[in-house]
Amino acid sequence: MGSGVLVQVVLGGLANGAILGLVALGFSLVAGTVRVLHFAHGDIAVAAVFVGVLAMIGRAPIAVALAPLPSVVFVLLVVAAGAALSALVALFVVLPNLAIPGGGRRRAGDAFGWIAGGLGAGLLLREVLGLLLPEQGYAVPDPFRLERLVHGGLVNLPGGVTLPIRAVIVVVIGLGVGLIAERSLVRSRFGSSLRAVADDPEGAALCGVSARRVVMWAFVVAGLLAGLAGVLAAPGRAISVDDGAVLGLEAVAAALLGGVGSLRGALVGGLVVGLVQALAVYALGAGLYDVAPLALLVVLLAVRPPGIRARTA
Repeated sequence: MGSGVLVQVVLGGLANGAILGLVALGFSLVAGTVRVLHFAHGDIAVAAVFVGVLAMIGRAPIAVALAPLPSVVFVLLVVAAGAALSALVALFVVLPNLAIPGGGRRRAGDAFGWIAGGLGAGLLLREVLGLLLPEQGYAVPDPFRLERLVHGGLVNLPGGVTLPIRAVIVVVIGLGVGLIAERSLVRSRFGSSLRAVADDPEGAALCGVSARRVVMWAFVVAGLLAGLAGVLAAPGRAISVDDGAVLGLEAVAAALLGGVGSLRGALVGGLVVGLVQALAVYALGAGLYDVAPLALLVVLLAVRPPGIRARTA
């Protein structure tokens, strides 16, 4: 294969990595704030997409082209569904089992409570969606219509290299939103509250910071990012209700690679995982598409569970 194909492979890996980075950023945000592993996070991203599909298209496994206004509604529905589902997980699974000021008396076995609850929440989402959407795969419309921006959906570069415009814009959107979210969380008052709760929840409470409210908003922000990631990832391929489990594990690998709790590290980790995935498929075959990031996750857990970077934000 020529260099043009390799460039396309790398760009595809970066596009997928930018999407993974958004999911990993939300995962790392929650983990860094309350030391909780959001095991339902990948399922929330996929479930949010299917909420939009059910609302705008129905149960038919066919991609329907949406007009501009319905496209905007679809995106808003998916992002809002991600935030709402993540908030529900926080409300019913995490907060009742978390030792934070104002969170009630901690019961024995609570650490296992939120672990089992997170896994159970992801499984519940998959089972409910499986009842509503029984087909093996569903096509999702592209609300942004990125391929229409240029003729044929391809950008021609010198040397005869062509790049899909969708992949280019997904990289720009994914990294742009991720960096804006990371900078906002680092510099804003809300970001200061997140760090205060993460470092000393009792001290934060004495300063008037409601740990419960901060934790809830951390999950909401993570859900917003997961919903956006779903909107960027789903179009152009068939997705299944079970895809959230693998997506969540890939995001865990990205978060671990960047250092759990490091928001910028999660974005970088997503890009690295996406590149590893794309290059593994390029060199060894499509069968390694899901295997490569999961193998990387196993190696990271064995070598350095906290990740290669310490928590910085």
